[in-house]
Amino acid sequence: MLPPEEDEDLPAFCQALGLSGLADIHTHFLPPRMLRRVWEYFDQAGPLVGVSWPIRYKWSDEERVAHLRSMGVRMFSALAYAHRPDMAADLNAWTLAFAQANPGCLPSATFYPEPGVEHYVGQALDAGARIFKVHLQVGGFAPDDPLLDEVWGLLAEAGTPVVVHAGHAPVSTEHTGPGPFGSLLARHPALTAIVAHMGAPDYGAFLRMAADHERVALDTTMIFTEFFDKLAPFPAAALPLVRELGLAGKILLGSDFPNIPYPYARQIAGLARLGLGDAWLRAVCWENPVALFGSP
Repeated sequence: MLPPEEDEDLPAFCQALGLSGLADIHTHFLPPRMLRRVWEYFDQAGPLVGVSWPIRYKWSDEERVAHLRSMGVRMFSALAYAHRPDMAADLNAWTLAFAQANPGCLPSATFYPEPGVEHYVGQALDAGARIFKVHLQVGGFAPDDPLLDEVWGLLAEAGTPVVVHAGHAPVSTEHTGPGPFGSLLARHPALTAIVAHMGAPDYGAFLRMAADHERVALDTTMIFTEFFDKLAPFPAAALPLVRELGLAGKILLGSDFPNIPYPYARQIAGLARLGLGDAWLRAVCWENPVALFGSP
């Protein structure tokens, strides 16, 4: 089975694997004004990006949803993340409405350490939010900020997964890395967390956290692509643990679509080239996300 090189190759690839489609838990849909600013930041290779990052899919929401569906992506998310106070609640209203209007999109939400955060997180949960996203690098806050303690407890009790950009890549800050995230898990060991980008570049430490904590998983976002290999190459010695965790339900497909500088298919091709087996690919690309979130 040849790895898919272009997006139009993906439906046949899924069919050959015996999959009805793909379940991608790390995609982004944002309010138009915010999306333009994000794209401008990437175009300018801002300080938190650090490298040339020409975004490939600068299309309308409708075109991007249609493209995901044309590739066989049946589950996706609208991950937004707040980088200052007084914006998360409005983001949540937008992303939750987007999910309601686009079948297959997981109702998505975010939060920021600020007074009243537990109130709007509770509102988002009541409105049906099924996945949250926080970006410790862009947000510039510590995961164990006291203002968030009640929120983490609320999410742990609800069993609602939180995608956490906890790794140093592409640019490290004082709040990224296995240390701060480990402190969070020590306080809230029952938290259902998905470490974005497999915790790059500290892959080994984050893989061990997933192995040691029942409700910690990792997503594949941008890992095993030629682009990201130049930023944070994955150590071959860690692949046996990647296989073990994938088959145990702890690695999930993520892509960062549309904010990627290469065809979406390259993410899937990178996974296929690892040679970890068809069962592993089926688990990561469909079965593990569906087990966590339910069928789309």
